[in-house]
Amino acid sequence: MTTHHYINSSSSFRLVYFLVIGSLVVCSAEGGHRKEQARDRIVKLPGQPRNVKFSQYSGYITVEAKAGRALFYWLTEAPAKSRPETKPLVLWLNGGPGCSSIAYGASEEVGPFRVREDGKSLRLNPYAWNQEANLLFLDSPAGVGFSYSNTSSDIYTAGDKRTAEDAYTFLMRWLERFPNYKHRPFYIAGESYAGHYIPELSQVIVHRNEGVKNPLLNFKGFLLGNPLLDDYYDNIGSHEYWWNHGLISESTYKELKRSCSNDTFLFPKDGCNNALSGAYEEFGNINPYNIYGPPCNAISTSNHRLAQLPLPWRFRGNDECVVMYTRRYMNNRRVQKALHAHLTPLRHPWTTCSSAIRRNWTDSPKSMLPIIKQLIGAGIRIWIFSGDTDAVLPLTATRYCINALSLPTNISWYAWIDDQAQVGGWSEVYKGLTYVTVRGAGHEVPLTQPQRALRLFRYFLMNLLLPSSLSD
Repeated sequence: MTTHHYINSSSSFRLVYFLVIGSLVVCSAEGGHRKEQARDRIVKLPGQPRNVKFSQYSGYITVEAKAGRALFYWLTEAPAKSRPETKPLVLWLNGGPGCSSIAYGASEEVGPFRVREDGKSLRLNPYAWNQEANLLFLDSPAGVGFSYSNTSSDIYTAGDKRTAEDAYTFLMRWLERFPNYKHRPFYIAGESYAGHYIPELSQVIVHRNEGVKNPLLNFKGFLLGNPLLDDYYDNIGSHEYWWNHGLISESTYKELKRSCSNDTFLFPKDGCNNALSGAYEEFGNINPYNIYGPPCNAISTSNHRLAQLPLPWRFRGNDECVVMYTRRYMNNRRVQKALHAHLTPLRHPWTTCSSAIRRNWTDSPKSMLPIIKQLIGAGIRIWIFSGDTDAVLPLTATRYCINALSLPTNISWYAWIDDQAQVGGWSEVYKGLTYVTVRGAGHEVPLTQPQRALRLFRYFLMNLLLPSSLSD
């Protein structure tokens, strides 16, 4: 009896010991991520309006310790009154490659703030997407915006594959810092060269989630605007748009078809590049990212900095005026400290896009269509949208790409209605993919048609058809 009692006491002691130690480990882990969250919390941004009703966090996640690669994020949660704990998490990615999601997505498209013309103060965006979701903006790859690498060669060896892997590593490590977002419905949204980033990252997530019953990253789908999807179809569709909108001559159109159809879209060779230069000269002083919008007259296209940019960056329009205010704001040392960003050297100020990364991009597959087919087969929700006044990656290019997927049509082309009982654009629903156009919107749809963009985002999250009447 005594021995038996001794064994039970020992077992009880061991059980209590392990429970205590386990609790200490859990408490230590919880305390760790709470400290990291507290460290990343944005108390107040310089020039921030008083009536801010949502929480913000920003900081760095190291994705490769040996190289010292760290990606910068900015989380803007949904307002407290809308119960952010019930809202999904949406990752926003801008493209380029080499352009900052903080500069574009957060500061002039879907984020909660807009920088005023003084470059020092902020105003609230009435059409911010954090009304519907918790928004996570990521500067990717390292070397873009506030993201950095301690290995200088990383800036010259960036490409699609490493960008997708780093973004996945970022997400998984970010979830350790913010475990309250584990298992939360997760979506990705973005535009332009994110037409590569998003399908490639989605493919990595789907592969890593295979066989996992309750994945930490509860990936549901993506929303992609004016995307680069396929070099061949994007070339022929873009040149066709230029011609049928009267932007180029018949002879230039023929030269583009002859020289560029089978060339790379992002990095054209000499013959195609010469034809493109002729086309942009015929455009005149317009904004090809929004052909009926005003150009940015505050910046001369003849200055040296713009002359060094690849086509069509040197011909940016009014959005370049908007992002100019953001550039001033983000180069303020007080702003950088409030964002917990590494202070940028005065000789190398914060920039909206990295031309070095774009020039030295190492891998860019010719087509994303095979990946999109795989993702459709995996049951991922896919919506693609086009601003119909964008001449850089226009709706004709995207429609050619979608047609090449040969998907059955579930709901034929129809006009959808915006909040003002106006035609907001048109839509067609295929088996596994929804396509939407946004009337009067340019390349950056939420910048040029913010109200319609917010409606589109809301219906995407609900997975509902855009309404064909106000009663829908």
